[in-house]
Amino acid sequence: MPDVDADPAWTVRVGTPVPLRERIAETICTLAAGGVGTRGSVEEKRSGSTPLVLADGVYEDASGGLLPGPSWTGLVIDPPPAADERLLDLRTGVLARTERGGDGPPLRTLRFASITRPGVVAMRAEAGAARLRAGPALLSPAAAPSSTGNLCGLRWARVTAKSGGGIVAVAGQRIGRDHTLRIVERVAGYVADPVRQPRLGPAARATRSAIAAGFETLLREQQAAWQARWDSVGIDLPADPDTQLAVRYSLFQLWSNVNRRGEAAVGARGLSGAGYGGHVFWDADVFVLPAMVTIDPRAALAMLRYRLRRLPAALARATAEGRAGARFPWESAATGADVTPSSGPLGGSTVPILTGTQEEHITADVAWAAERFLSWTRGSAARQELAPLLVETARYWSSRCRADSSGRAHVDTVIGPDEYHEAVDDNAYTNVMARWNLRAGAAAAERLSTDRAGRTGTDVAAWRELADRIVDGYDRQTGRYEQFAGYFGLEPLLIADVTTPPVAADLLLGRDRIAHSQVIKQPDVLMLHHLVPGEVEPGSLVPNLDFYLPRTAHGSSLSPAVTATLLARAGRPDDALAMLDIALRLDLEDTTGMTAGGLHLANLAGIWQAVLTGFAGVSVAGGVLSVDPRLPGAWPALVLRFRCRGRRIALSIAGERVRLRTDGPIRVALPGRRPRRVDEEVST
Repeated sequence: MPDVDADPAWTVRVGTPVPLRERIAETICTLAAGGVGTRGSVEEKRSGSTPLVLADGVYEDASGGLLPGPSWTGLVIDPPPAADERLLDLRTGVLARTERGGDGPPLRTLRFASITRPGVVAMRAEAGAARLRAGPALLSPAAAPSSTGNLCGLRWARVTAKSGGGIVAVAGQRIGRDHTLRIVERVAGYVADPVRQPRLGPAARATRSAIAAGFETLLREQQAAWQARWDSVGIDLPADPDTQLAVRYSLFQLWSNVNRRGEAAVGARGLSGAGYGGHVFWDADVFVLPAMVTIDPRAALAMLRYRLRRLPAALARATAEGRAGARFPWESAATGADVTPSSGPLGGSTVPILTGTQEEHITADVAWAAERFLSWTRGSAARQELAPLLVETARYWSSRCRADSSGRAHVDTVIGPDEYHEAVDDNAYTNVMARWNLRAGAAAAERLSTDRAGRTGTDVAAWRELADRIVDGYDRQTGRYEQFAGYFGLEPLLIADVTTPPVAADLLLGRDRIAHSQVIKQPDVLMLHHLVPGEVEPGSLVPNLDFYLPRTAHGSSLSPAVTATLLARAGRPDDALAMLDIALRLDLEDTTGMTAGGLHLANLAGIWQAVLTGFAGVSVAGGVLSVDPRLPGAWPALVLRFRCRGRRIALSIAGERVRLRTDGPIRVALPGRRPRRVDEEVST
C-alpha cells in the first residue's frame, strides 16, 4: 500500500463518526474529476452510509435531481473495522483509510479520481486474507433503471435517465496475495451523457488503458498533476495553519467539482451530494465562477457555456411572460426551464416558494458572470461567443422596467438576495444590477455591429437612458441605500436583540414577524459593493456596512464569506477574519447541520474570494491588475498564487511590502503606484 504523507498542512482527517454523522464524513471526503464525483463512503456496508457516484449535468429527468451512477468502491470486509481514520491528502488528491485497533493486519485502502485521465478512478485495498473479499467491481444504484454485464473480462454497468441520458462504467479488478494479506486493485472508467445513452466503448478503452499503465503509474501521474496545480494556484499562510488548510481544502474541492470540458452544470452542492437535486442557482454565477476564473479559466468558460446553451429556454420564458430578451430561471437543470419547486417545508409547515417567480436578479447575475470572465481572462476569443448573454439579458430589463409619471424607472414585485422579504418593489440589488446589465449589454451590442453601417439593430442609446432613470433607493444624506421601497419603515429589529448569528431567523421568529422587520437573511445592498463597486456611490460601503450588518442573520451559507470580503475592503480586517472563520468551519465542522447533503460549493468559492479579493485586495479593471492588501493582525505575511489575464501570478504580502511575479507581461497597479507593464517582477 503506498504511503501517504500525513503533513497536517495538507491533510484533512476524519475519524470514525457515529452513524448519524457518517454522511457528513462522506461529503467531506468526496473525490471528483472529469465531471464524475464519488462520495467518500467506506468500502463495506455501514450504518448511515450512502455511497453515491454523480456525473455533471446528468439528471434523472428534465426537472429531477442528479442521476446516481454505478458505484465502484464496494468491498466485502468481515468483520468490518470497529474504528478507522480517513485521510484526505489535498496535495496529491488521494483518500486513504486505515483501520485502528483490531487483531491481525489492518484494513488499508487508497483511492483517487484521476485528473490526467478524465473519468478514470482507481483503488487499492489490503487486509487479512480471511477478512477481505473483492465482491462485484461495480454495483448499480437501487433507485434508478440499470443494466450490467461482462465485456472481455471487464464488468460494465449502465444507469439510464428518464430523459434519455445516462452514466456507464466499465471496471476491472485484480486480486492477489502477499503472505497473510489479500490485495484488491480496481480501476474503472466512467462516461456520462446528459442527452443520450453513452456507449460502452470509450469507457472500456479508458479502463483498459489505465489497467495497462498500472496502479503505480496512475498514482505517479496523479501526484505530478496535482503538484502542477498547486504550483500555479494556492496559498501559503504559515502563521495561521487552520485557515491555510481550510483554504486549501476549498481550492481542492472547487478544482474537483467543476468540470472543465464542454459545459459545466455546477449545482449548489457540486458532485459531493444530492442536495438541491444538483440544480444550478445564482451561486454558480456570482460565487463559483469568479473563483474558478482565477483557478482554472477553462472551467469557468464551461460554466458559461452551460448558460449559453440554455439561452433559447430563457428567451422562450421571457416571450411567454410578454417580455423581450431572455429571463434565466432561479433553479435550472437539464433543459434550462425553471425547476424551482412551488412549495416546501419550513418549521414543520408547508409554505409557498416564490423565488422561481420573483427572484429575477439571476438574469443580471448571468450577464455579470460573463463580463467577469472577460475582464479577468483577456477573453477576446470568447467575447463574441458570450455577447448574447449580455445583450439578451439587457433586452429583458428594457421590457421589465416600469416608468412612473415623472419618468423614473422601477422594477416591481421581486425578491432580492434577502429572501426573508418577498414581493417587494425597487429592491436596490435588483435595480442596480439591472442598471449595470443595461449598460454592459449596450456596450456588448455595439461591439457586435450587425450591419455594414455599424448599426447594432438595438437601440443602445435607449438602454443607457433607461439605466440612468432606474431608481436605486440611495439617500445622499445618510450614504445608505434603502434595501427596497418601504424597508426603512419596518420594525427596526437587530439580530442581536434576538440571538447570535448565524441563525435561520425565519425559523426562529416566524415568516410573518421577519417579513415585517428589518432583519435580513444575507447581504443584499452590500452585494452591490462586492459585485459592481463602480455602480454604487463612492464612499457608501462603510455606512451601509454599519447599518445592514447588525440586521443580518447570516441565515444563508452564502453570507459569511462575502461579508468577510466587504469588511476587509472597508479596512476592518480583524473583523473580517472573525467572519471568515464562520465560513471556514461551515462544512468541515458541519456548523449548519446540512453538510450531509453535500458541500456548500459557493461558500468554498466565497472563502477563496475573501482571501484573494478581500484581504489581498486583488481586482481587475480596464485590463489592470490592482493590489491593495488589508491583512489582519494575525497574518504577518501571505502568499497567493492565481491566474489573471492569461498569466500565472505569485503575490507576496508582508507588512507594507508587496511583491508580484508573473510569467508574462501584464499591467499592474501596486499600492501608491500608477499602473505599469510588468514582465517578470515588481514590488513596493
